[in-house]
Amino acid sequence: MVEIEPMTINERRKYLYKMWERYRHASRKEKGRLLDEMQAVTGLHRKSLIRILTGRLSRQKRRRERGRTYGAEVEDVVRVVARSLDYPCAERLKPALVPLARHLERQGEVQVTPQTLERLGQVSVSTLKRMLKRLGRSEAKLAYRKPPRRPRPSLRHAYPMRRIAWDVAAAGHFEVDLVVHSDEDTRGDVIHTLQMVDVKTGWSELEAVYGRSYLAMRDGFEAILRRLPFPIRELHPDNGSEFFNAHLLRFWQSRIPALVISRSRPYHKNDNRFVEENNHSLVRAYVGHGRLDRLEQLFLLRQLYAALWLYHNFFQPVMRTQHKIRQDEQHYRRVFDTPKTPFERLCEVETLPPAVLAQLQALRDQTNPLHLRQQIADLIDQLWAVPSHRPAQPVDIYQTLRKEPDPSVTFSFELITPPR
Repeated sequence: MVEIEPMTINERRKYLYKMWERYRHASRKEKGRLLDEMQAVTGLHRKSLIRILTGRLSRQKRRRERGRTYGAEVEDVVRVVARSLDYPCAERLKPALVPLARHLERQGEVQVTPQTLERLGQVSVSTLKRMLKRLGRSEAKLAYRKPPRRPRPSLRHAYPMRRIAWDVAAAGHFEVDLVVHSDEDTRGDVIHTLQMVDVKTGWSELEAVYGRSYLAMRDGFEAILRRLPFPIRELHPDNGSEFFNAHLLRFWQSRIPALVISRSRPYHKNDNRFVEENNHSLVRAYVGHGRLDRLEQLFLLRQLYAALWLYHNFFQPVMRTQHKIRQDEQHYRRVFDTPKTPFERLCEVETLPPAVLAQLQALRDQTNPLHLRQQIADLIDQLWAVPSHRPAQPVDIYQTLRKEPDPSVTFSFELITPPR
């Protein structure tokens, strides 16, 4: 025979609430039959049923709470035992209360009387849950506490975080950034654009590199150094590891010992405002956001950047801030000077060697800007006519590097071929 569990208090109250409406409208004889039925279902005494049905069906709070069964001595032992086990739940803590209390007493951590041990064995899981909630934790649980962060030594810490002033007096203070050409597919190595922008003159250097390894970055910087007509005084990149690594820093120390290296603050793109603006107007505006990952695309992009180098630095007027006028506490207005090309600004602020100046002037004079513009358009069409690898395929990094130049040549425009 299947045993039926007795109804709980809440179940009896729900049942009586359903019967209350019928009981209230029933006749005297029907109320008797309903009471017999409710007595058989709930197991309550008949007089108790009448008292509940004629009074309040909702349960009332106790007018006087029961006294505490377990005193402060039991709670003190529970607190020490729970702390020694790193605050387990009540279900795990209950079977360990008595044996661990005896063990801690032998260790001299607590003092336990026989009466306290007896009460520890009698405490229920529900009471133990309420007790633990009331006692709380004196410290964080070790299992959930995060380990302290170990300070990691970084090469960046040796270089100051700052922003190059917009009104710097001399040329050669370059903001540096790397633009990735991966579109939405970031798998594998892709082509990057290494760009350097001089804060004073607006002179821009663009170089396409494959990936961001040390070999690729060194090759890109060496190509820029061979083409740059004036010295570098300061480099100001972001905090990327492609700029701050032991190999590249050693490269700069060997090439330009007096070079000043600074960096922007993390998550402050406005610290590199000039190069970030050129990333949009000079890189993305011409190259776009698509994926570039093939050798053919790398060589075409280098030809495109050679043409853009000539087009931007010699023929595109640049407006520079002359001073700022404060209008109120939150607004100011910039006053710009006469627009000039970066080459013209460079001639004003930098004393170039006569041979270099003559070479730059001859390069500008023999270049037709209309033909140069058409060459840029043709190179862009050729660049995007080459499909990307689907899926990405590995490329030998040594095939992407330029040939080593003649060490006796200190300045040349070997990368620039003016259009005819």
